[in-house]
Amino acid sequence: MPRFVIEREMPGVGKLSGAELRDAAGTSNKILRELAPDIQWEHSYVTADKIYCVYLADSEDVIQEHARCTGFPATVVSKVDAVIDPTTEEV
Repeated sequence: MPRFVIEREMPGVGKLSGAELRDAAGTSNKILRELAPDIQWEHSYVTADKIYCVYLADSEDVIQEHARCTGFPATVVSKVDAVIDPTTEEV
């Protein structure tokens, strides 16, 4: 399944409490269950004003559907072409 990085512009999101982030994750998980198996959430990075999410999905369309249903914007959706890390040079 293709991997995507989603940039979500959400001003002030970095100031959310742990409870608020848990609630957001719960909202996301509820919709993911409804859209499964076409989409999976791997993890997200929360910054001051954006969340960067990594998803596996059949298509960008299902990511946009998840965004619409959750109310969390999918400002930029980018398909991942390759993954590299410090061990890449060893191959």
